Amino acid sequence: MRAKKDDKVKVHYTLKLGDGEVVESSKGALPMEFTIGAGNVVPGFEKGVIGMKAGDTKTITVPSGEAYGPHEEKKIFEYGKERIPTDLDMRVGQVIQMHAPDGSKFPVTVTGVTEKGFQMDANHPLAGKELTFNLELVEIINKQL
Repeated sequence: MRAKKDDKVKVHYTLKLGDGEVVESSKGALPMEFTIGAGNVVPGFEKGVIGMKAGDTKTITVPSGEAYGPHEEKKIFEYGKERIPTDLDMRVGQVIQMHAPDGSKFPVTVTGVTEKGFQMDANHPLAGKELTFNLELVEIINKQL
């Protein structure tokens, strides 16, 4: 049986950047479990799993448009020092949670210090990057007909 849309699957993966740097891996841990088509993983990852059988392995390359999207300059902004709580020790590289006007939270990375405050980047850290995944389909949990 080959994996298809709406199947619940378990997958081991290793995520690498173009230079070969390993960003994340499920090896040595539990495999990732998700339903194909539910939108819980990046689209290129889902496409890579479709058609695999339990026990199959393969390597896929996912362009940024099918992963975390392009790196958008409009998501880089300056945040004034006067708006930072005094008990918060801001450092370059730190990821903090900010609040949108609607009350939802989103992560931003502190990318620099400016005269007036801090430069923040609300892009996903892997935005704009081509990703390489080594995949192993461990199991198709429920096979949809």
